[in-house]
Amino acid sequence: MIEEVKKHLKKVNNFKTQDLSELESFRIEYSGKKGVLNNFFISFRNVPKEDKKQFGKELNLLKNAVSEKIKSFKGEINIVNEVGANGDLFRPGLVPDSGTRHPLSIVRNRIISIFSKIGFNLSDGPEIEDDWHNFTALNLPEHHPARDMQDTFFIQTNPDILLRTHTSSVQVRYMESNSPPIRILSPGRVFRNEAISSRSHCIFHQVEGLYINKDVSFVDLKQTLQYFTKALFGKSTIRLRPSYFPFTEPSAEVDIYWGLETETDRRITKGTGWLEIMGCGMVDPNVLINCGIDPEEYSGYAFGMGIERIAMLLYQVSDIRMFFENDLRFLKQFKPHT
Repeated sequence: MIEEVKKHLKKVNNFKTQDLSELESFRIEYSGKKGVLNNFFISFRNVPKEDKKQFGKELNLLKNAVSEKIKSFKGEINIVNEVGANGDLFRPGLVPDSGTRHPLSIVRNRIISIFSKIGFNLSDGPEIEDDWHNFTALNLPEHHPARDMQDTFFIQTNPDILLRTHTSSVQVRYMESNSPPIRILSPGRVFRNEAISSRSHCIFHQVEGLYINKDVSFVDLKQTLQYFTKALFGKSTIRLRPSYFPFTEPSAEVDIYWGLETETDRRITKGTGWLEIMGCGMVDPNVLINCGIDPEEYSGYAFGMGIERIAMLLYQVSDIRMFFENDLRFLKQFKPHT
């Protein structure tokens, strides 16, 4: 039986082909369910004990030879098929797909560009924050009920450390180390323990703005927001609805008049024509005091929006999760605006 294995090993070593169908027949003959190799392994139990070691050695050589032969010839045949009948190995290869910016990056950059034209500078801060900068300094002391509005990821070993729930913490840090006038934009990732749905996620991207100076009023805030909505959406009709944020007083939700020209307009605005795009308000005096700024001398406004929310409106994307699935068919649709 050992000689039979050696005979097949010689046959395998001498096998040559440039045809995929012949190679497949060879594979079935040796590696198929009823092939030569399987039959030899079944017969192994009947080999005399003194021959088992030698038989096993030769059988493994045959198995490896079959595997290598199939692998090498399959690769050669594919190369021949790709370069064509003329065998032109110098023919130019396939051009790889070029990348593009992620839609959230495109929208983020557009927002930054719009505000930079009216004097806003970028400011950044840590994503792992302490309680003071994320809550307390922003008029959210411990046990404040408004903390429940933000389902927070705390560090288990140190309850004073957490993943920031908004980029307002960047504003606090900037105000602590800089004197007015202050005009900053703070884009970045934020983290909230949200239930996953078509309109929620655990990681968000926000951009928040802050302007602190003498005699800043709500009129300045409204004019800034109208400039922004006109530049980004091409629409300047907005309305400000009274709302509540612990760090601003008065506070408002900003709605933009989207219109009712199409069925999509009616669907996303629920038939009203209005869409909520961000929150805003005048900086609460307590926040200024916490950051070492005299509220008797200075005032200011703040605003904040979710980049995913803005991107969903601009590109009419119905499910926020599509931004995070890395599906190239989805991502290739977006190009930066020039």
